[in-house]
Amino acid sequence: MSRPPTAAQRRVIEAADPVTGRLRGTEFQLAALVKQGLAFRHPRPPHDHFLTPAGHRVRDAVPQLPEAPAEPVADSGVFAARVGGEEEPPGSGPARLREVHSAWQGLLELRRMTSADGAVDRPCGWERAHLVRAAALALEAAGHRPAGGDADGYRVRATPQPEAVAVYAPDARTLAACAVTLERAGWQAGEYSEPRTGVRYLLASPRRV
Repeated sequence: MSRPPTAAQRRVIEAADPVTGRLRGTEFQLAALVKQGLAFRHPRPPHDHFLTPAGHRVRDAVPQLPEAPAEPVADSGVFAARVGGEEEPPGSGPARLREVHSAWQGLLELRRMTSADGAVDRPCGWERAHLVRAAALALEAAGHRPAGGDADGYRVRATPQPEAVAVYAPDARTLAACAVTLERAGWQAGEYSEPRTGVRYLLASPRRV
């Protein structure tokens, strides 16, 4: 990238799909982002444009509210993975199932496009930059139920450790099932106990190889 993106280019970057990084804009805008190294044109039809890792970094550098798992999810119309414990979780039912399936398929496509060998069995850069949301999406896409209201389910939380999240579940069986799901989705998961409370949880991190 030779120079910072213009205000117009930044607006295009900020409007990119939150999961796949797919861009929408004029041919001139998209070509300029490609020249800047912030986007690439997919070689297959319909030849859509997507953010490169550098483009994702530019978008992620835009000031945002800190990721707080227990906060309500704003009704912005943008898909948000359920991390468990939301006071106002996204809707449920067939519509939500379709949204989750679409988001997961988009994430697999992002893995394929950004991996040198086209593999989809390892988390991509977006997932490493959004650990809590990425782990939650993997769990929800596999059919696990997130905690919310009076319902028990998984909760995904950030940890002080780099590239690691904590996953809590209401019982040992559910915790073990979450571990299997994350490992199938390309994560490493180990079970630990909190020193003071003895509560069991998973410490999960994206696998690199």
